[in-house]
Amino acid sequence: MTRIAYSPCPNDTFVFHAWAHGLVPGAPELDVTFADIDITNGMAERGELDVLKVSYAVLPWVLDEYALLPCGGALGRGCGPLVLTREPGNREVGGLSGRTVAVPSERSTAYLLFRLWAAETVPGGVGRVVVLPFHEIMPAVRDGKVDAGLVIHEARFTYQRYGLHRLVDLGEHWETTTGHPIPLGAIIAKRSLGAPTLRRLAESARESVRMAWAAPDVSRAYVREHAQEMDPSVADQHIALYVNGYTEDLGAAGYAAASALLDRASAEKLVPGVAPGALDFV
Repeated sequence: MTRIAYSPCPNDTFVFHAWAHGLVPGAPELDVTFADIDITNGMAERGELDVLKVSYAVLPWVLDEYALLPCGGALGRGCGPLVLTREPGNREVGGLSGRTVAVPSERSTAYLLFRLWAAETVPGGVGRVVVLPFHEIMPAVRDGKVDAGLVIHEARFTYQRYGLHRLVDLGEHWETTTGHPIPLGAIIAKRSLGAPTLRRLAESARESVRMAWAAPDVSRAYVREHAQEMDPSVADQHIALYVNGYTEDLGAAGYAAASALLDRASAEKLVPGVAPGALDFV
């Protein structure tokens, strides 16, 4: 039995539906734990479970124990996090200088992208960063408890309902300045499982993605069950945005994007340096 943790978000339940339900021929049986990515990041740092969906940002702390699988994760274009404010902002004059910003995690790719953008754009830096649960961030911005909020996932489609304004699309900034797609969520597995098992896990994840694409209606009930109160149309948009060719296979472009993010973050002393070859698959 392979112990795995991934989020209840539509992209993860869509990707792993076939595997979790024993529909992938020859795949190891899964014991699934649902947890938001800030929780799975911590699980990875503590060495819990065999396979985890985590932020690319946490990899520098866990690559000694875990290997990056070349499939199953979230990496793409036009899918980056947003910085939201209650009033229209003016980033050219550093509208966040000295302000308070709520973020969902300090171990997330979104946070790294935010810090890299702020280092280039916000004179003197932001005043204070506070960590809030993801679902509390937009209400906190709306109610004036914080000056801005860093949001991810389906908030791209729903922030207008809170009367909020997009200050910056951090993914757009990343793509424009680097040319790379945006590395968001990674699938990792314990190196101690051994190379043959790691390859089997990767192929199982890849086949689960292919099966989800081939028969998307099969996973619909599973996706809706775990998407809580998310509107079905938003869930469909979520899947379309975050499940793409990089989910099936990172490829050279995916690995280059991950390396670029971690190298830039290391240069800014946001994460430890990653040894050459540490991202390579067995």
